[in-house]
Amino acid sequence: MKKIGLLLITSSLFTFSTHAANAPRATTAAGVVEGTVEASGVKSYKGIPFAAPPVGDLRWKAPQPAQKWKGVRKADHFGPRAMQLPLFNDMTFRSDGVNEDCLYLNVWTPAKSPKEKLPVLVYFYGGGFAAGDGSEPRYDGESMAAKGIVALTVNYRLNVFGFLAHPELSKESPHHASGNYGLMDQAAALQWVRKNIAAFGGDPARVTIAGESAGSFSVSAQMINPMSKGLIAGAIGESGSLLGLNAPPPLAEAEKTGAAFATTIGAPTLAALRALPAQQLLESTKTPGSPWFGATQDGYVLPRAPAAIYAAGEQARVPLLAGWNSQESSPKRVLGDKEPTEENFAAALKEIYGDQAAAARLAYSGDVKQAATDLSGDRFIAYGTWKWLDTHARTSGKPVYRYYYTRPRPTETGAGHSVEIEYALGNLPGNKVYAWTADDHTLSAQMQAYFANFIKTGNPNGAGLPEWPKASNGKGSQLMKLDVPSAAMTATDDAHHAFQETQAKH
Repeated sequence: MKKIGLLLITSSLFTFSTHAANAPRATTAAGVVEGTVEASGVKSYKGIPFAAPPVGDLRWKAPQPAQKWKGVRKADHFGPRAMQLPLFNDMTFRSDGVNEDCLYLNVWTPAKSPKEKLPVLVYFYGGGFAAGDGSEPRYDGESMAAKGIVALTVNYRLNVFGFLAHPELSKESPHHASGNYGLMDQAAALQWVRKNIAAFGGDPARVTIAGESAGSFSVSAQMINPMSKGLIAGAIGESGSLLGLNAPPPLAEAEKTGAAFATTIGAPTLAALRALPAQQLLESTKTPGSPWFGATQDGYVLPRAPAAIYAAGEQARVPLLAGWNSQESSPKRVLGDKEPTEENFAAALKEIYGDQAAAARLAYSGDVKQAATDLSGDRFIAYGTWKWLDTHARTSGKPVYRYYYTRPRPTETGAGHSVEIEYALGNLPGNKVYAWTADDHTLSAQMQAYFANFIKTGNPNGAGLPEWPKASNGKGSQLMKLDVPSAAMTATDDAHHAFQETQAKH
């Protein structure tokens, strides 16, 4: 009870405020929020609740409406981040601790008045659906807002809190579905944007959703989530989609996994699971053999197999800009600790693909280390991103733009997973780990301009930028290689994807 009391006290402290000089205010459907003005002149509103705290009986339920408040709510600091373990050493947070009460979003706007109708960017963080937060400096919206865009970051439930499927949960659901609570949170945030973004000078009809890694998977999910229908005008995906080699499991399979996990941690019933303190439940996911919790083909949020929905052209038919990096994964994921020799690669391919090993080597030809790097990246995330682009180009009737990001950060040898985020969002200055060069800043300015143009018009091209051609489906698609210098080129990896297509059909 002490903890609950403390939460209520904390909440009341930042719910009401004395109006600071020049502090900006906006009137949302739930009440008035008061933000701050950043050094650039951009207004920021941090820690706005877009749904009720998903605690107690609301643990593993669809997000409920946020409670209205009277007076003015201070929106000058980030809300708590979703329950998560410290999994990734490249994540730094500015949020107000970790809490199951985590459904907050942040808005950065350059608008001088609510009448401006500016384009909107909603960015979903990455972290394997197990970590991440809207407060991470690499996702900060101030730089994008300075380009004439209302930018948002959105928190969503993670790990067992966001993605547990369980027979009892499906039984109590009006949709006979469970899992995907994190995806429901994202959709609730998009519904909040539709209802409230005009108060911040944004245009609810011009919302582009974007994200990296799990955030990119999320973008591909929201494009087929009935709860997000009609809420999306454009989509950006950085490395990842639900159309890859590890498609979301069907509900029955996910329910079995969830039930087995619940039994293993000594909480076999839903009542017992809901009674567990949040931290104890989180710690229990460290139990050896615990499953990874991610998206489920639940028949509701994800009505059918994502690849089938896209193939039928039933996704949001909006412009799509997506791509991946040149070193998404390590050759060690294929070779283990063995040297990159022809013999070792042949043995690894035999172990993975059996009698298809020779076909794999034919598809992934050339230098062994590079071939193993490409194969590893495809098996992880690149093939799924290509499949998303290719299918959307076939069925949406809308322009598709593909990129291939190849610039390593200073001191690094390859363009690894997630390294492009700060470049794309104009946030190099927020990352003090690297000694950024003039070339890094040049590429960041260019990449951010491409993204900003796409958010504004559905087309990344603009004055002073190398022409980015539209992608096509099938072989020989055009793409933009992002590096110093950037240049349009024809895809050279058709054989990789053709081979992975044969594997996906097995």
